[in-house]
Amino acid sequence: MASRPDIDDLELVVAVARCGSIGAAARSLRLSQPAASARLTRLERRAGLRLFQRDTTGARPTAAGAELARQAEHILGHLDRVFTAAQSADIARPIVVGTFASMAAALFPVLDALLPDEVVDQRVDHGDRLIEWVAEGTMDGALVAIAEQVTLPHGTQARAVGGDELVAFRPAGVAGLGAGRTPLRDREVVCYTYDMQGAPTRQRLTLLGAAVRRGASVPTTVGMARRRGHLAVLPRSAVATDLRPGESIDRLPFRTRLRLSLVTPRPGHPELLAVLPRLRTELGLT
Repeated sequence: MASRPDIDDLELVVAVARCGSIGAAARSLRLSQPAASARLTRLERRAGLRLFQRDTTGARPTAAGAELARQAEHILGHLDRVFTAAQSADIARPIVVGTFASMAAALFPVLDALLPDEVVDQRVDHGDRLIEWVAEGTMDGALVAIAEQVTLPHGTQARAVGGDELVAFRPAGVAGLGAGRTPLRDREVVCYTYDMQGAPTRQRLTLLGAAVRRGASVPTTVGMARRRGHLAVLPRSAVATDLRPGESIDRLPFRTRLRLSLVTPRPGHPELLAVLPRLRTELGLT
């Protein structure tokens, strides 16, 4: 069984993955290149894995190396917050809540208003990582759209917050959907959904005649549609309260339901659970 890596090992793996070469990583860590190369070789020997492909152009992570770098960033991030968390515990423990990037701008102002006497520590990351933090006990709640599509870790539970749906967003001056079996024929459509239904949704739009492009986030998708005068498909809650003059949202020929859930430890933070009904209303969910 491989021994545990130490902090220096983890920092080196992250640095090499980020910099793309052992030399650049060594300089960022104030090490000599031979020392960094030797440490990485020892780590690979202990792990029994090739972590980086090295050649004259640099060092590229293998699948194992990329995963180790991701895990190392996660672990180092926790270590960076250890003293801060301990100091905060002496003052007043905040309610730690996380969500994905496209929901952050809507969720956190609402929580700030609903919990005026509490300090809400806001975290933004991917849903699977947020759920991991809840399971670890370092987060009180994670608002995610994938709770029903993954297996939740032991000791956590998902509490339904509300439903959402995908809609067609039309910037000012953009025509709506056509008629017939291919109402999006020869139309460019930008698509983004915050759950795991992105690929099947894009396939359905293609069958309706659309040339589909993928947006990286809600703001990106809306910005692409506005700039080029195209339709966008994205969750209703993402745009319904932020329409500009002349903009509108339309129903799609198919219905895709999205479900937002708050993943919490058991039994859950009482103040956070108490505001769930109002949270549903404020976010415009059903």
